[in-house]
Amino acid sequence: MTYDPYNPKQPGDPYGQQPPYGHPDPYGQQPMYGYGYPVPPKSQTNAIVSLVLSVVGFATCGVTSIVGVIFGHIAMGKIKRGEEDGYGMALAGIIVGYVVIVGYLLFVLFYIGIMAAVISGNTY
Repeated sequence: MTYDPYNPKQPGDPYGQQPPYGHPDPYGQQPMYGYGYPVPPKSQTNAIVSLVLSVVGFATCGVTSIVGVIFGHIAMGKIKRGEEDGYGMALAGIIVGYVVIVGYLLFVLFYIGIMAAVISGNTY
């Protein structure tokens, strides 16, 4: 029996050789390229953008942190579907973004409280 590399239903090479490059693996293994190296990791663009925008939020009064949190959640969704890598960066972008947003909200509330106390004339 001769081995036909174009027939995926064939039980395999009796000599234990791999199918030639570019042909589907009949056994459902991870796709390979070149000399048997695995496919390189996917991009992590959304995770990087999330972390950068969240950190820049310190200087922009938290405005870019809101966008950073949104990009972080988009990246986490893609990571769960296997479309992207960068779980740690996406998680860090989300955490830093929420911390910056909450910090600036507390600052604004504190400032409003001080202004209300000054306006009402109650100085403690």
